[in-house]
Amino acid sequence: MTHDPTQRFSSRVADYVRCRPSYPTDIVNLLARECGLTPNSRIADIGSGTGLLARLFLDFGCEVVGIEPNSGMRQAGERMLADQTRFLSIDGRAESTTLPACSVDVVTAAQAFHWFEPEQTRAEFLRILRPPNWVVLVWNERLRAPGFMTAYEDLVARFGPEREYVAAQELTQFFGAAGWRMEKLPNQQLFDLDGLRGRFLSSSYAPLPATPGYVSAMEELERIFAEREAEGVVTMLYRTEVYFGKLQA
Repeated sequence: MTHDPTQRFSSRVADYVRCRPSYPTDIVNLLARECGLTPNSRIADIGSGTGLLARLFLDFGCEVVGIEPNSGMRQAGERMLADQTRFLSIDGRAESTTLPACSVDVVTAAQAFHWFEPEQTRAEFLRILRPPNWVVLVWNERLRAPGFMTAYEDLVARFGPEREYVAAQELTQFFGAAGWRMEKLPNQQLFDLDGLRGRFLSSSYAPLPATPGYVSAMEELERIFAEREAEGVVTMLYRTEVYFGKLQA
């Protein structure tokens, strides 16, 4: 597996497009209420990937610039959002977006901030933002609930620890003196067996075909599904965490 975070998902694009969860539309309502988001807001979505978060803001009427360093993910996002005239796709990264100074109203990052270099990213966000410098970080966090979710989390733990979180201290250091707030929103997906395989394989830690652990992981996943499915599907439960604050110079 590559150690370059911008290339970690190159072999997983198809499964990512097909099986990763979107984000609750209530995110837009939350940011309109708390951050003054309007349809006239211009957003830089950093690590925009396949465009899952960007789609929410585009549907609201915003202009969105997607910054994505991975060519496969970027091209998938461009295909997914090809009908959106207010979407601009750019080959860039959090530390060097290529955007002009003071050119966006809000910076967002979904399921991506943990891959960024904090100090360089902070300086770049301050450069491209217009006051009051809103930054919004989003993660879909799986819930460890009785039944299927517990069995799935045990499987994930066996095949590699995840690094899809940021400690509160890191967020406080990143946002600065004005601090940050967090809201939680419910989210879920329904999967048949093929979809569940794709969801697992879309994660950077999952063993790929022809690599050690792949066969045993798939056998375990099939067993979990067979024991926990109801009417041919299982339900994956998430808590969508939305962190937002004004970045302080």
